[in-house]
Amino acid sequence: MRMKRTDRKKPKRLWLKVPLIIILLLALGGGSYAFFVYNNAKQTVNDKMHEPVESIDDEVVKGKTKAQEPLNILLLGIDARSSESGRSDALMILSLNPKNDSMQLISIPRDTRTQIVGKGFEDKINHAYAFGGTGMSIASVENFLDIELDYYVRMNMDGLEELVNELGTITVNNEIAWNDGKYDFDLGPVEMDGDKTMHFVRMRKQDPNGDFGRTTRQRQVVEGIVKRGASIGSITKIDSMIDILGNNMATSMDFDDMKKLLSGYKDTRKNFISYQMTGKGTTIDGIYYLVVPEEEIEKVNGMIGEMNL
Repeated sequence: MRMKRTDRKKPKRLWLKVPLIIILLLALGGGSYAFFVYNNAKQTVNDKMHEPVESIDDEVVKGKTKAQEPLNILLLGIDARSSESGRSDALMILSLNPKNDSMQLISIPRDTRTQIVGKGFEDKINHAYAFGGTGMSIASVENFLDIELDYYVRMNMDGLEELVNELGTITVNNEIAWNDGKYDFDLGPVEMDGDKTMHFVRMRKQDPNGDFGRTTRQRQVVEGIVKRGASIGSITKIDSMIDILGNNMATSMDFDDMKKLLSGYKDTRKNFISYQMTGKGTTIDGIYYLVVPEEEIEKVNGMIGEMNL
């Protein structure tokens, strides 16, 4: 049986939240320079990044973070350089459970065919953003999985490149070897700067798993950024990283929300679970879709439900 939604005011509906929390953690522990960084972070978050949406009831969510209850966060990666610039290139659900210090990251393939809430027809789930922005994406994901989302984080993929460059490099464990004409990606640990990271996450045609392999690499990059951000050695980098995020990221969290996540949820990364939704590719009216069976939807609903216990 699917997890049931709790009652809340209608309408019911980090990429990179975690790196920002790490930045705040470092800023709060860095002495007098950190005081400047802290104030800059607060202003950047509240003035440039905070974008509330009607589909999320802020008061209900603030009550959950105050009580340190489990949270579900929609991560949207937007590829601004694409000819389909209004569509989300990556969709992930990040679930945080501070009761057992666990974090779960589930990828939804962008070609997944589902009902687009507010439009009344089925289409690729990543088209929801083009039709109605973040609010329609949230509503469509909630309807698809029959879950409730507490926050969203939207990241411009170009900002991801800048962020990795500011960190220096990240390292991932590459599962297939390939060369894209510019970079060699060998099996095993691969160290990457920002440009190489973008080549890593965007490759699809040479991957035997197609978009499934691509979303796996997206999750690997998120993990790589978290690990690198947690071990960053110089506090002088933090201010520039905040500026990068401020120019490329939007979220329903305000600065106080992030502080609560910092204090109550920072240990969830100790136990990291990663999962990729699966389905069967099919062509309808000449357009490729991924049709996810009901059994898979029920499974993912249950996984998220268990994280919310």
